[in-house]
Amino acid sequence: MIVLRIYTTLGCHLCEQMEALVARLSKADLRFEHIEIVDDEALLARYGTRIPVLIDVRGVEVLEGNVSVAEVACWLRQQGWLDDQALAELESFTSADEVDSDSPTFTGRGAGGRRTLGPGS
Repeated sequence: MIVLRIYTTLGCHLCEQMEALVARLSKADLRFEHIEIVDDEALLARYGTRIPVLIDVRGVEVLEGNVSVAEVACWLRQQGWLDDQALAELESFTSADEVDSDSPTFTGRGAGGRRTLGPGS
């Protein structure tokens, strides 16, 4: 079993999304250790505006913030953990053909690397 650490805080929806995406796209047996940042002033100062932050088995920060499927897949592929079938299923589910052109779309990265919601294109 591979243990990854995720710096998080209560109610962090991006943290839940990152963990779910990594777990869904990985063929490795993963377990997540959740580190609550508000319990430690040093962690809060370091990660407060960056969560979620995923730390690999070597202690290296590998993913942070509102990650895309492509970012997660790229990192998992580098580790040899990517489940290509799960990626294909997820990509087919979220293909551009199924997106309503009047729907809001993510238009780019805003402050702190967060994505911003804008009108559909």
